[in-house]
Amino acid sequence: MSRRAPKGEYIETDTGNKVARKAILVGTQNITLGGKTVIQPEVMIRGDLSRSSASSGGSGSGNNTAISIGRYCFFSRGCCLRPPGRFYKGHFTHLPLRMGDHVFVGQNSVVQAATIGSHVHIGEGVVIGEMATIKDYTRILDGTVVPPYMTIPSFSIVAGRPARVIGEVPEGGHEAFELRELYKTVGNNVQPAPA
Repeated sequence: MSRRAPKGEYIETDTGNKVARKAILVGTQNITLGGKTVIQPEVMIRGDLSRSSASSGGSGSGNNTAISIGRYCFFSRGCCLRPPGRFYKGHFTHLPLRMGDHVFVGQNSVVQAATIGSHVHIGEGVVIGEMATIKDYTRILDGTVVPPYMTIPSFSIVAGRPARVIGEVPEGGHEAFELRELYKTVGNNVQPAPA
């Protein structure tokens, strides 16, 4: 009477990323993960929205990274990452979304920023508009709407619709942004990715 272990809810990559089987990653060849990142079920990451390679002549460097994610990032259920888009030289194009290390994105949040620094906490139900820049050690409270092109300075606490800085992260308060322990709690029955 042998019992097979249940299929894990997450797949673990060589670099320790834990990706839920029920996450939706589109255009995976254009998504880079730095390692030790958790992608929960129902997360959507749109790597298919990248700069078209037709304009590069088909050969050359061909770097088409749409979304670049650092280490120890955590994407909660139902959130969505999309690279920002804009008109450039008469054509609509998508620009890369760059994200640093130790970034937490809460449930049902939508991120279309150009840059998100390291040690950033984005609450639940947050909308970050296209081409926004979020600097390091920033906390964006639940339900906040960050307008397109807004820059949020480091060590800011942000809230509102539209977003505004309502306070500062206290000195020594940066430990709260550390996501190593949260990473360890996810997917104890994780299966290694197929070779």
